[in-house]
Amino acid sequence: MIKHHVKDIKLAAKGKLRIEWAAKEMPVLKSITERFRKTKPLKGLKLAACLHVTTETANLMETLKAGGAEINLCASNPLSTQDDVAASLVKDLGISVFSIKGEDHKTYYKHIMDCLALKPNITMDDGADLVSVLHTKKKDLLSGLIGGTEETTTGVIRLRAMAEKGVLKYPIIAVNDAYTKYLFDNRYGTGQSTLDGILRATNRLIAGSVLVIAGYGWCSKGIAMRAKGHGARVIITEINPLRGLEATMDGFDVMPMKDAAKIADIFITATGDIDVIDKNCFSVMKDGAIFCNSGHFNVEIAIDELKKMSKSRRTIRDFVEEYTLKNGKRLYLLGEGRLINLAAAEGHPSAVMDMSFANQALCAEYMAKNYKKLKNKVYSVPEKIDSEIAKLKLKAMGIKIDVLTPAQEKYLNSWEMGT
Repeated sequence: MIKHHVKDIKLAAKGKLRIEWAAKEMPVLKSITERFRKTKPLKGLKLAACLHVTTETANLMETLKAGGAEINLCASNPLSTQDDVAASLVKDLGISVFSIKGEDHKTYYKHIMDCLALKPNITMDDGADLVSVLHTKKKDLLSGLIGGTEETTTGVIRLRAMAEKGVLKYPIIAVNDAYTKYLFDNRYGTGQSTLDGILRATNRLIAGSVLVIAGYGWCSKGIAMRAKGHGARVIITEINPLRGLEATMDGFDVMPMKDAAKIADIFITATGDIDVIDKNCFSVMKDGAIFCNSGHFNVEIAIDELKKMSKSRRTIRDFVEEYTLKNGKRLYLLGEGRLINLAAAEGHPSAVMDMSFANQALCAEYMAKNYKKLKNKVYSVPEKIDSEIAKLKLKAMGIKIDVLTPAQEKYLNSWEMGT
């Protein structure tokens, strides 16, 4: 058996079936896998991936292996692993996986070290943890790297900050910036899966509730859309005037968090910043208020402050912690403040991850072919890749679009014709 650390290898049979189920909604990735088996664009390369270990990720791993890559995989969040999937990846696909749902902080970073023991040439990140560890604790491995990819908004922000300071030591492609990623994965994927996680954890009625969403980026827009569809009164909090204006024009109430905290039933953070919900919010929340996070890291809710304000804490349901404040008020934290859509549910539907992971696979191929031309900076996904994925997705859905006539192309590319 290859090197691994998973919860129980006996879970593999269940995981294999779930991976097959997800594959049915991932036709773009399937078509790339078939091509990779023939062309082997990643042959001879070692790839370390720090991603949510889900059924969709398993299908991406199959694609990368078909392309010839040797792979180590670890989790990008302590609560996002699907243990049966991790087992199947090891037993059925022969991929080294270091990931257990609910792993503690120490184990999480040990797994990252285990993953990097491969001495990778390419990294594939969801939150930039591999890049961070490589630039701090494993600098000796940097010379062997030709490039990497990053899946999330949060990770891209961290990487761009590194590039601007001149400390990024190898090129990264920001998969998150692809239209076929953030317009669909962030909006439709996060929108549906966040509400799914809340409902699974609480079984509360959304209709008629006052629901606050911190931030109005693409993920938050998707959450707001779905919450409104469930019948909630949606309030948006923002620090960006343009996004605040956009949320207003989209029909949502917009106000500061300190005001929203007094009236809301459910809170969702999706900003990528720290202390979005803090002790000032906890102190004015209603008895029974529920809050959770859909941003990448568990820093958006000031959990340590909540603990200090509380006289007792208990787990009242799976993924629901009840904090009783010193004044007797009860507040409810979901999924330990980690990604609620993966902590309490299964993450994004495979149909949207099909496009996101197609970007990952094709960007890994692009990096393998073009790394000698790239500098140590963050690159956007090449437009050709983005467009090709959209075409493949439309084809898989049986949808056709128009094509410009020669006269139309000439008109758009000229200035002489005027009006």
